Amino acid sequence: MTETLATRLDAALPQHQCQRCGYDDCRSYAEAIAAGKADINRCSPGGELVIESLAELAGRALRPLAADVEPFPMDQVARIDPATCIGCTKCLPPCPVDAIVGAPKYLHEVMEVACTGCGLCIPACPVDCISLVAVEDEAAAARRMNPPTARTGLERARLMHRGGELRERYRRHEARRATSQRRRKRELDTGDADDLDARRAEIAAAVERVRARRAERARQR
Repeated sequence: MTETLATRLDAALPQHQCQRCGYDDCRSYAEAIAAGKADINRCSPGGELVIESLAELAGRALRPLAADVEPFPMDQVARIDPATCIGCTKCLPPCPVDAIVGAPKYLHEVMEVACTGCGLCIPACPVDCISLVAVEDEAAAARRMNPPTARTGLERARLMHRGGELRERYRRHEARRATSQRRRKRELDTGDADDLDARRAEIAAAVERVRARRAERARQR
């Protein structure tokens, strides 16, 4: 079976799935380049080496990184503050490489070996307990800057499988959420509005308490 141009372009990308190129993942960006809808200079983590490879594969002129593409700090990974995490699971869906381990109401943790440092999980956290920190091991940072081809290939295969699995999981989640919303609407229609508002207020108060503790620790440093 002959490889398509999109497949060859995807193989040249670092598989960080950071979305800084403006596409959902590396494969989508590769397909856009192959279709003539995107330029070859939008991969921030890949830098000049990847741009050169993409230019050669696509038969286009070499260009510097696009000015509107956000720089990618390759020497950073996400880290969750265990004292602040409330186990809400909202950081799990945005992670494009499935690097966060956690369950509802349990402490979450980032698997640094899988984390690409894209930062997509940070805006999703309601208590601001996720931050990007520097990779302490210089050798590890260097490996992240230039991952071996074998690793990116394995990562690509894993993400293709995992991506389908996650999409199905989120489809089921959305179906359950829609059912739950209809149930809550019926509860409101039958006079349970005060009880629902009380539960919402309790959740909001819990979030505010966590934020207040975080602010107090910041003042004490």
